[in-house]
Amino acid sequence: MKKRYAAIPLILSASMLASVPAFAEDGVTVSWYNFGDAFSSYVRDSMSNAFDELGVEATMKDSNNIQQTQNDDLQTAVNTGTSAIVVQMVDSGAYATAKNILQMGMDADIPVIFFSRVMSTDNDECAELMSTYDKTCYIGTKPEEAGYLQGDMIGEYLVNHYDECDLNGDGKISYVMLKGDQANQEAIYRTKYSVEYANKALEKAGYPDLEYYDPSTDTNGDEGPYIVDPNGSWSQTFANETMTTILTQYNESNNNMPELIISNNDDMAIGAINALKVAGYNTEGGTYIPVFGVDATDQAKKAIAAGEMTGSVLQDPEIYGKTVARVTANSISGKDMFDGLDDKIQIIDGWDCVIPYAPYTADAETATEGATE
Repeated sequence: MKKRYAAIPLILSASMLASVPAFAEDGVTVSWYNFGDAFSSYVRDSMSNAFDELGVEATMKDSNNIQQTQNDDLQTAVNTGTSAIVVQMVDSGAYATAKNILQMGMDADIPVIFFSRVMSTDNDECAELMSTYDKTCYIGTKPEEAGYLQGDMIGEYLVNHYDECDLNGDGKISYVMLKGDQANQEAIYRTKYSVEYANKALEKAGYPDLEYYDPSTDTNGDEGPYIVDPNGSWSQTFANETMTTILTQYNESNNNMPELIISNNDDMAIGAINALKVAGYNTEGGTYIPVFGVDATDQAKKAIAAGEMTGSVLQDPEIYGKTVARVTANSISGKDMFDGLDDKIQIIDGWDCVIPYAPYTADAETATEGATE
């Protein structure tokens, strides 16, 4: 019998979107790494609505995945007048870039709210950066947590369906790993820990570790082998084209069919599923290849409900958008920046505001909020 993950309520307090006093005359500037990112579009909708309800004018800027564009947009906003800059960095983990952006805000004496994409690959560097200014914080998830949860789901599913997943009959499960952005910390941790935690479950049940579909692929250090989107865009098109190409050489006829697809986000997972469906897989009555993603987007939820996709990791865009808007509103009104947040949202060291992940599968009657350890 499959395990059901208990639903842990994560509800924003009623005061979270209550009005706040005395905003500066200028609105706030929100700089996004790329409007084309599927999950970010959900967060942007939530954030826009939340800012409207709070009475804060928010100007949304698209960096189009170019760091210099983001730098220029932010500097222009500071020069022409903005009450705060809210930043989803293009270059995730780029400490020097984050330091430069923070300095812009410090020079103008306005809040700087980083979100979604980490400022550095080193937590000590992040802490040091945040300690230099009392009007800044980071709002985001713990990158490694999505990998843990995805790996747990993969391991549980394979243990319960091992023989039917072993299409090649070699006693092993071969997999494809779709990595979004080479340098992105979320992508790095998801790539590493999803396989590591799946292997823990397999080993405990007496099964061998996962095996990459192409044994000649570079292992890429402790991350393991993967295919990276060369544009860093985590795109459905990239995954579809990649999976289509893979299936021309690796398939059941050649007895080397990939038996599991692991994706760093849902958009790539859907792209891979579309390629599988064209080849006759994951359709009604067809052979099923388990596919796992991250974000639990509406499209992924529909695919899971339809039996085309196996599971995802929920990253709630409503919680994300409302939290960023609330923290920003607090900051420009002179209140404690974390005032009014639900107590399920963890604040670490006075600057790290953690949005929890949760597993999402067809077993869940609703999207569960909160995370397992």
